[in-house]
Amino acid sequence: MNELMDVIKSRRSVRAYKSDPLKREELELIIEAAIYAPSGRNMQPWHFTVIQDREVIGRINAAAKSVLAKSDSEWKRKIGLSPTSDITYGAPALIIVSGRKDVDTSIADCSAAAQNMLLIAESMNIGSVWLGLVRACFAVPGEAERLGIPQGYEPYFGVALGYKKNEEKREAPPRNRDVVNYIIQGP
Repeated sequence: MNELMDVIKSRRSVRAYKSDPLKREELELIIEAAIYAPSGRNMQPWHFTVIQDREVIGRINAAAKSVLAKSDSEWKRKIGLSPTSDITYGAPALIIVSGRKDVDTSIADCSAAAQNMLLIAESMNIGSVWLGLVRACFAVPGEAERLGIPQGYEPYFGVALGYKKNEEKREAPPRNRDVVNYIIQGP
């Protein structure tokens, strides 16, 4: 089978990490994969904030949880109120993906960049998980500025990264194959 398809099929969301920090060259390769993602009109509207400081990651977790604790959504509120929940899963690295507010394809473009990060990380045997809840942190005034996110950019989500605590391969959950229809030109 194609090597890329093997990586796509083997990637899983990892929620348990060793405490060892990632190597600088590994992070740089992950960011390089992100900046090679496709983007509408080649605008490349992304900005990546790479964090390997557990204190800063802890502050992001606490800020997000404080917002989630007040959510109208019961499952979000439960996460926010739990003293043991960690929306970053103790990952030693966190990348905040932000997009330019003035580019209409920004969320889609940043999503493509995040997917590239997840795939290259898997190819390097580095665990990853896409973090939508990390966005709640930025409802706290001043948090984006504290992280050096440039003016005109909006933080969309995070990608947690680290060496996998459990090397056991997990099977992919069943996939719905009834999601395609083909329109083919007749003879």
